[in-house]
Amino acid sequence: MESKTKFSIWYIIFVVILMLALQSLLFRSSVEPLTYDQFLEKVQNGSIKAVEISEQRIISRSDTSDGKPSKLYVTVRVPDNNLVEFLKQHKVTFYGKLENPWLKNILSWIIPLAILYFIWSFLFRRIGKGFGTTVMSFGKNRPKVYGKKEANISFDDVAGLDEAKIELKEIVEFLKNPDRYSRIGARLPKGVLLVGPPGTGKTLLARAVAGESGVPFFSMSGSDFVEMFVGVGAARVRDLFQQAQQHAPCIIFIDELDALGKARGLTPYSNDEREQTLNQLLSEMDGFNTSKGIVILAATNRPEILDPALLRPGRFDRQILVDRPDLNGRLEILKVHTRKVKLDKDVDLKRVAGATPGFVGADLANVVNEALLHAVRKGREVVRMEDFDEAIERVIAGLEKKNRIISRKEKERIAYHEVGHALVGNLLTEEPIHKISIIPRGIGALGYTLQLPTEDRYLMTRDELMGKICVLLGGRACEEVFFGNVSTGAQNDLEKATEIARRMVTMYGMSDRVGLAMLEKPQNLFLNPQAQFDFFKNYSPETAKLIDQEINRILSESYEKVKQILIEHRESVKKIAEHLLKTEVMDEKTFKRLLKTEKDKHRIGLRY
Repeated sequence: MESKTKFSIWYIIFVVILMLALQSLLFRSSVEPLTYDQFLEKVQNGSIKAVEISEQRIISRSDTSDGKPSKLYVTVRVPDNNLVEFLKQHKVTFYGKLENPWLKNILSWIIPLAILYFIWSFLFRRIGKGFGTTVMSFGKNRPKVYGKKEANISFDDVAGLDEAKIELKEIVEFLKNPDRYSRIGARLPKGVLLVGPPGTGKTLLARAVAGESGVPFFSMSGSDFVEMFVGVGAARVRDLFQQAQQHAPCIIFIDELDALGKARGLTPYSNDEREQTLNQLLSEMDGFNTSKGIVILAATNRPEILDPALLRPGRFDRQILVDRPDLNGRLEILKVHTRKVKLDKDVDLKRVAGATPGFVGADLANVVNEALLHAVRKGREVVRMEDFDEAIERVIAGLEKKNRIISRKEKERIAYHEVGHALVGNLLTEEPIHKISIIPRGIGALGYTLQLPTEDRYLMTRDELMGKICVLLGGRACEEVFFGNVSTGAQNDLEKATEIARRMVTMYGMSDRVGLAMLEKPQNLFLNPQAQFDFFKNYSPETAKLIDQEINRILSESYEKVKQILIEHRESVKKIAEHLLKTEVMDEKTFKRLLKTEKDKHRIGLRY
């Protein structure tokens, strides 16, 4: 209401100034200027019959006795003591006018200032749009506010996160029945921090809390508080908590908290705006009363970089892990996403869940959508199991590129490369070979071998890790055995194998030569878990040399043993590769039928 009043006042002032300016312009356009000698000449000729004399100018009117329209002339007055006698002599009517210069002086100041103000306001509003705000609202908040109708999400819409939902149901119960807890002296937690990998459903859980409790839900991102001007973020934090207190009981949700709450003092330089905003958030969290029913929910996938002051009891009292779902969790998530999907009788969601280890809720939603799109492309009204199989491969390996032209020679090398992976994987690991393909997919994959685990695994033994390294080296080794040289196709395989070997030596204590000391630790718990060498290193140059030697030894010995396996099974490899060149795609049944070899239970001496 106050902003509308200010706008009305400025509008009235602008209209008055505009009217005065137009009046001045109209007056100037209707008056013809005359020099003083021209004015005297017209008086002498009898062309002027009336004169208005002021301190600074002379306004004269022409004679209308001949029927012509009257004209106005303006002349700058010059000192002339004989002017009055001259006018009397020629019988010209004259009179004086006392000017009031204050209005003119004020307008000479106000009009330029008003023009500059409107230009300034217009330019900064345009600039402000680029930053998502305006000049006059830097300190104002723009939270997304969801009421009971807008936050129409319940815990039934969140699957696969049973432990997290149990924790949050207490918050909902507290918001619904605060007296039940206050009678025995229990207090509502001030803050609840949701941590976990991207896509696991942290934001969805927060909205479900608001939907279940039926209270207003203020949602903002951590980056919304930080602007280009120092002090703006702190003002927005104050404004957010003021709005929350007016709508209590309610929930404040800050997504991507790490953008706002990064630990202070980690770098030699400081960001005054971010630190002031963080300090204001810490102050507000200490200052508000939980009895009013205000709960702060926050989400982040980088908890390790948050400021310790945020994580202490009394601010974020609770930290809830929203982790990747297990097999049963993935099955429940798939059931939620396929509620409105027409599924064929052959669709086995449990099989789909088993084929997607490590997938989060967002990944599974993407799989369901890709299966739908594939069914539509095939002209079907229902989704079949083959659509889900194609969707899983699409998400894992990328889009098929059947039109890419590959020469016969390169295609043969790719086939032997993939068969090398498959055969070693079948002999040395427990994960069955689901599919082999030499059809290019994604950005750089010319072929791929898909192994699907039979169950979720949380621990890996040293033998199992060595088996993974051997599988990764199987493609390059097969090229060398059958073609006598190697290609660039094993670049990604070598990268992954080196990473596993490095972790075995520096993090898992699986090297007798290096020892049990943990020499490296990941810098990131949830973001980009496959990042290469993103570690904190804590060892001397001599130890680094020993680490490199041990990694090279593991890779070299594994490579030699893989080559020996492929030489022993040369005929099987050749038979499978020739079949793959004809069909381009091979499933698990065909692979096992062609192999006809039992798995080596002794893992052929891979211990070291």
